[in-house]
Amino acid sequence: MKSDTHPIAAVVFDLDGVLTDTETIWDEVRRGLADEDGVPWPDGATEAMMGMSTPEWAHYLTSAVGIRGDAAERTLTAMAARLQQHLPTLPGAVEAVQRLAARWPLGVASSSARRLIDTSLATLGVADLITVSVSTEEVAAGKPAPDGYVRACELLGVDPTTAVAIEDSSNGLRSASAAGLRVIAVPQEAFPPTPDALALAVLTVESLDEVTVAAVAGLAR
Repeated sequence: MKSDTHPIAAVVFDLDGVLTDTETIWDEVRRGLADEDGVPWPDGATEAMMGMSTPEWAHYLTSAVGIRGDAAERTLTAMAARLQQHLPTLPGAVEAVQRLAARWPLGVASSSARRLIDTSLATLGVADLITVSVSTEEVAAGKPAPDGYVRACELLGVDPTTAVAIEDSSNGLRSASAAGLRVIAVPQEAFPPTPDALALAVLTVESLDEVTVAAVAGLAR
């Protein structure tokens, strides 16, 4: 049998919304800070911060919501504590990492802060299966810019065109596609990607259970 000319060389996961279900926790933590500071939660604030980088949402919390002090530090400290207590894991997440790690080197390209990436991967019990991870804090621009995925592939030592990304959000799909990866979309019902972003995926699945070794290998160019 003739082998693929360009087989898949690595797989890069998004974190929030793909492996973990943390959007509700982010909202609870930020609203909690507003309660502590005695300021009301503005209409639309939750939606406005989705996908923002750490500096962007920290500035928003300070300027638009009225959070006092170091908004980023307060939020990230509270988030880390919450995730250590309980990390909501999406169905099939750990199993997907385990089976793909048996075949390919794995990376994570996330919009989360470094401390939350490390806490989440350790809590999931898959930190030793992830070869590299990249935070939005460690590149020039966050998603939808391709920087995070490009950097993850650099650290993995692979050409982005030989890698597969697993994403859920509009900006994540755009980021991975712009970097040149083949993208598997696992849309979340609560925050579905826009049709134009979803069209960038070469494969759309309903759950991580469908992200098998055979399905990923079949995406070879």
